Amino acid sequence: MSQRQLPIILALGTTQTLAWASSYYLPALIADPMARDLGVSSNWIFGAFSASLVISAMLGPRIGRQIDLVGGRQVLSASNLTIAAGLALLGFAHSVPVMVFAWLVLGIGMAMGLYDAAFAALGRIYGTEARRPITGITLMAGFASTVGWPLTAWGLSHIGWRETCFAWAAANILIGLPLNIFMLPTIKGARQAAAAEKPHLPLDRTMVLLAFIFAAVWTVTGAMAAHFPRILETTGATPVEAIAAGALIGPAQVGARILEAGFLSRFHPLWSTRLACLTHPIGAVIVAIFGGAAASAFALFHGSGNGILTIARGTLPLSIFGPKDFGYRLGIIGAPARMAQAVAPLTFGLLIDLMGAKVLIVSSALSLSALAALFLIRTKPRPD
Repeated sequence: MSQRQLPIILALGTTQTLAWASSYYLPALIADPMARDLGVSSNWIFGAFSASLVISAMLGPRIGRQIDLVGGRQVLSASNLTIAAGLALLGFAHSVPVMVFAWLVLGIGMAMGLYDAAFAALGRIYGTEARRPITGITLMAGFASTVGWPLTAWGLSHIGWRETCFAWAAANILIGLPLNIFMLPTIKGARQAAAAEKPHLPLDRTMVLLAFIFAAVWTVTGAMAAHFPRILETTGATPVEAIAAGALIGPAQVGARILEAGFLSRFHPLWSTRLACLTHPIGAVIVAIFGGAAASAFALFHGSGNGILTIARGTLPLSIFGPKDFGYRLGIIGAPARMAQAVAPLTFGLLIDLMGAKVLIVSSALSLSALAALFLIRTKPRPD
């Protein structure tokens, strides 16, 4: 990556880490104390969180279109304000309706401020040269849970869940907002572009295949994020082994992204995406053969594939379709994936109750179906 790209990558990497830590990764720790305080089951919290992901999916194409028109500076800056507002509402919530409304506001903020929006912003800035910057920000934001969960846990133990929400809201205003406003460039011709008509993007074979591919792999990602230790325990791993293995997923993701930034960057993103779709099934076969003793190997294989797939969600559509209407196209392709991510935890929770460790057959089949679909996609970019 060039010296000109580095300041924007560092700024967006920081704001993405903050956005993920203060929204998507928040329920894992605050759901239980919030539920106790509101006098409801934690399922209410996770249900509201799932609804926020659905809202995020529905808004994805509109947000992407806006970034195509005016660039990412305005949209990503507005995301900090929206996420901060949602967190403040959450902190003030003393009833279920207010809590649900707060999560819906956070869903709007996530649509405006997470990876798809950041990828679209980079596509608007760098065009076909956005692959390395996309990899760069995912390298940094890959530590969102590593940074966010300890900070949230510290807040819960020292100041309480409400004040922790307020602290994350303040971080979005004091850190995220200035970085997005002052570090992202203003796009030339944005005012003229804002008057442009909405583009017509046909849902052709390639668009449908990409939407299916990312929906399939994001179903697996969402399920593993929610149930990874529990699944490993069904294979014979002890709770300690399962948690220790889960801790390897983050480093595996970062390691795979470093590989993508280096060696794999020489090849078309289709090749790295195909490789990534293989890693989860390989890990599942290993744990099926050797049982819970191979939990760490499964975590490394799953995490490495997931790390590359996150990058591919931006780089693969860019390499096939080019930068024109990239944000809008990314929103359309990514909407089914966000929907799948919202329902995957509940669906796989029920499947684990029915199938136990054999649920890995389902997750592996989803990954392999995505791999098969990837072989149906041509590599030659289409003219715009």
